[in-house]
Amino acid sequence: MKAIIAIVSKKGEGAAEAAIAMLKTLENKNIESYGIASPTTIKWAKTVEELPRQNLESPVIIGQAFSRVFPIGRFQPIALSGATLVFEGALYPTVPKASDAEAIIGKFDRKEWVEQLFKSDGFFAFAIAKPDKIIAGRDVMGVYPLCYGENSAFAALSSERKALWKIGIKNANFFPPGHVVLIDKRGFHFKHVRTLTYSKSKQITMESAAESLQKLLRHSVKETVYGLREVAIAFSGGLDSSLIAFLAKATGVNVHLIHVSLKNQSETEHVKRVAEELKLPVHVYLYDEECVQKVLQRVLWIIEEPDAVKASIGVPFYWTAEKAAQIGLSVLLAGQGADELFGGYKRYVDDYLRFGGEKTHEILFDDVVKMHETNFERDFKICNFHNVELRLPFANFQIARFAVNLPVTLKLVLPDDGLRKLVLRRVAENLGLPKFIVERPKKAIQYATGVNKVLKKLANKEGLSLREYLCQTFQTLRKQMMEDE
Repeated sequence: MKAIIAIVSKKGEGAAEAAIAMLKTLENKNIESYGIASPTTIKWAKTVEELPRQNLESPVIIGQAFSRVFPIGRFQPIALSGATLVFEGALYPTVPKASDAEAIIGKFDRKEWVEQLFKSDGFFAFAIAKPDKIIAGRDVMGVYPLCYGENSAFAALSSERKALWKIGIKNANFFPPGHVVLIDKRGFHFKHVRTLTYSKSKQITMESAAESLQKLLRHSVKETVYGLREVAIAFSGGLDSSLIAFLAKATGVNVHLIHVSLKNQSETEHVKRVAEELKLPVHVYLYDEECVQKVLQRVLWIIEEPDAVKASIGVPFYWTAEKAAQIGLSVLLAGQGADELFGGYKRYVDDYLRFGGEKTHEILFDDVVKMHETNFERDFKICNFHNVELRLPFANFQIARFAVNLPVTLKLVLPDDGLRKLVLRRVAENLGLPKFIVERPKKAIQYATGVNKVLKKLANKEGLSLREYLCQTFQTLRKQMMEDE
């Protein structure tokens, strides 16, 4: 698993050189091969430089930077009937004979299979090259990163924005989840397939809601670990990661908890206590300020933006994915999405006090449909860099559809005591998790690990705000790396 690209020349000229330049930006030590294809011709090579340009003088080109997470992976692009395809992602076992993408790749020229794809659980992005056009799509929750953009010469998409920057497309937009697009010389033409829809909350008791949510979570976790012998979990000791760990263990898979933090943080002892209670092995890795400074530039380049919150979360998540890879674990589970789905942030209480329940319900819904922008893309690209597959049990369409219809009163409590995500806490209580886990207030990872504080300290040394420091660092890095390419 790594990345895909697709490009259409608006002038009808050959797009192979531009496509190869895009693939060049995706180079990584973990990449095993690079593939490139017109609608009729496919070429592979171990390095970008070795990719042949001959017989690819087509205005429509797709490509892939391939890295094998599991032994069953196959090199792409592949041939369809009158077209070629690149597909990245993983499908959980809800489609008959399609526990992974291999079972459906050869059937992309059949409309019913494409429609079924969007009804499956998992994550994916694909691009099909046909004469004079590309058809592409992204999973319904937007877990797999995909962006698009255009200029006077090209219309293109890629798993990473830097590939678009390389061919002069300055503005890279988030590809809307649950959509397909037709790309031709006129640009992009999107079509909705399957997405969350807003509706007013439905009345339900706490007991019924918790019972239904427990079933949905069990099913989602079971799907995400299906076929695995062991799995890593990004572990903070909080409600979300503890629930995932508990449910994953119940499936029989071998669970490894991975906790990262700066030294001398109080959360570390809590994590050890939770791991002991869950009877699960925990791998604890502690870092210092120098480690933050050392890894910051790489994290910014991976997440492709100088956002203070994303960088503060990205640094510890980078360490987590790195350690999962080093101990030989190919899949990492994480609790991203739970806060948006179940009202975990304190600002939702502020919204409730200011605007009332109906408006807060709308705000929560808006945040859910933007989770791919705020969380998923960042974390998926970080894991992808380390050749680790990120799986998110809360980023499940059925769970999301259930959560966005819940009343705000099942998520928040007034006055706020820090114990938001009420229905999720009730699930944990019903499952028998101890009170010190169920009733522990949320503490965001950037503060619990101490990373945010260190980043501010680094910025202060330069006489800059954190935002200014990150923007300056990122712009310098972007200029240097794009020139090197």
